[in-house]
Amino acid sequence: MDSNVWDGIIVGASGGSIAGVTVYIIQYCHEKIREVTEMRRVNAWLRENSTGGKWRSTRAVASWTNLTEDRVQYLCSKSEEIQLSTGEKEGMWGHRKSINLADC
Repeated sequence: MDSNVWDGIIVGASGGSIAGVTVYIIQYCHEKIREVTEMRRVNAWLRENSTGGKWRSTRAVASWTNLTEDRVQYLCSKSEEIQLSTGEKEGMWGHRKSINLADC
């Protein structure tokens, strides 16, 4: 085989690899940016609406933030600023700085 053929194969493989890695990096960055913006939106809403020991359901948070319930549940479980109630009001969410921790 001629060296031009091998050069073409190497260039094609390198270009394909670089394109694949670039697409992966862009998708990863897009997902992280989306997660941060949505988590900020959920945190802000809960900070305002869980004052005085009020716990909020996943459905209420999803309704007010225009996100799906599954997405809200995922974001709330990942956030360090949001706490899940484990007491009588099981399955409810509250912002750590806004709720009375004795009401858990």
